[in-house]
Amino acid sequence: MLRLQNHRLPLLSAASTLPSPIHPRTCHLLLSTSTSTTSSAPFSLKDYLVAACGLALTQAREVSKKDVHQLSIEYKKEKVSNFRLSSASNPDAILALLSRAGLSRADIAAVVSVEPLLLRTNMKKLAPRLLALRDRVGLCTPQITRFLLVASRALRSCDVAPRLEFFISFYGSFDRALVAAKRNWCHLSVSLERVTKLNIALFHQRGVPDVAKVCLHDPRVLTFNPERVKEFLLRAVQLGVPAASPLFRQAVQIVTNFSSEKVAAKLEFFKRTLGCSESEVSIAVSKMPQILGLSDATLLRKIEFLINEVAMQPQYIVQRPILLAFSLEKRPVPWHHVMKVLQEKGSLNSNTNLFQLVHYTE
Repeated sequence: MLRLQNHRLPLLSAASTLPSPIHPRTCHLLLSTSTSTTSSAPFSLKDYLVAACGLALTQAREVSKKDVHQLSIEYKKEKVSNFRLSSASNPDAILALLSRAGLSRADIAAVVSVEPLLLRTNMKKLAPRLLALRDRVGLCTPQITRFLLVASRALRSCDVAPRLEFFISFYGSFDRALVAAKRNWCHLSVSLERVTKLNIALFHQRGVPDVAKVCLHDPRVLTFNPERVKEFLLRAVQLGVPAASPLFRQAVQIVTNFSSEKVAAKLEFFKRTLGCSESEVSIAVSKMPQILGLSDATLLRKIEFLINEVAMQPQYIVQRPILLAFSLEKRPVPWHHVMKVLQEKGSLNSNTNLFQLVHYTE
């Protein structure tokens, strides 16, 4: 505790043990100038972003609009951590904090552009949270910068250090944890004990061998109520995909994004369009769950092309559902043209078909 306090004081005071990319005198003059200009006129975030952060005027306008939009959303959600900016006092303190943490002026400008509400955050709350990223989690300055560019919202809302520490261990590296945060930062703000760890335990109980891999692709599942996760896991298994299968990740994504009714409607679409039985559709889905997430219009275009242009039988398509997963413009269509040319020249083996060729990229 004494060691932590000794680290905390330099960050919160004007003198810091951390090297600052911005020269202290330059930083002081910059911030004092922005403060003096706002003392005689109403505070303008746009002007402040130009003067203190070095943003271009057009970019500053866009960031100011983003600030207003995000602020209105957070007030609707009754989040009271952000307050009205009447002067440069709090923004100055935030910029100085980021500078003392080692961020360059360009880094600070990038972070503020992504998350302008950071300038409204309570300094007393933000400082120890930022400090914990370095002293508890062990992040270096470039890693802190990368994290802020992705998950500043989480840092504003709570102490993310224990959660980030857990997810680095869970995913196996900081880079993988950052990928998950890019896809959904909200899992960094939910309770570890009452939500996250319970949900992970539910995946293990179902026999999922690599829970981290499943959750990395859709981190939202870690934020759901555990009772909902139980339901999702049951529905994923009911699609005919074993929990130990690598395809179980696709099944989980489908059931978390589509209701039971929408999944049932999609199954009926396949039965009607391809003229197949319920059991045949179930087998197709178990082989390629992601086809349930494609729109009816997209699927219909692919099916019509394969049947009318390539002369495939519906039964053949049902048995090879991966044909419906490929991008029509990137795989089946160009390879079909290549086949026709090669066949005309007599350069193609008669046993070669489109299904074999579409597995190859350009």
